[in-house]
Amino acid sequence: MSDKFEDLPELRAQGLRTMEKVYGFEMSDGEGDFFRYTADHLFGDIWNRPGLSDRDRRLLLIGLLTAKGYADVLGIQVPAAHANGELSDAELREVVVFLTHYAGWPDGAKLNSVVEETIGKAARAAKKAAQEAAQ
Repeated sequence: MSDKFEDLPELRAQGLRTMEKVYGFEMSDGEGDFFRYTADHLFGDIWNRPGLSDRDRRLLLIGLLTAKGYADVLGIQVPAAHANGELSDAELREVVVFLTHYAGWPDGAKLNSVVEETIGKAARAAKKAAQEAAQ
């Protein structure tokens, strides 16, 4: 199997592969210092350090994003965590209850909306797949 990033320096390739895993969608190489720091440093190095699992990092990130009110970025992180099997429906709902009490009700409500949308979308996709498999 060919690695689409094989022609890039190893740190960049590792960063882009990690970005795909974390975000849950296809990535391509980019330009500029901001992209370089994001791909090479944050995802090539920091997300690959020993000591924390991807699930641990994701929980920390979801907590931070909730506390900062960044529902737009939660809309990327929560579905990716769910799709990657890092957090189940029940775990996501428990995260909402827990973080709401520390981050505040308005930001907890934003997280809840993202979580319920994620769970609902996944349930609808599973139901559709099951129906198609039964035909």
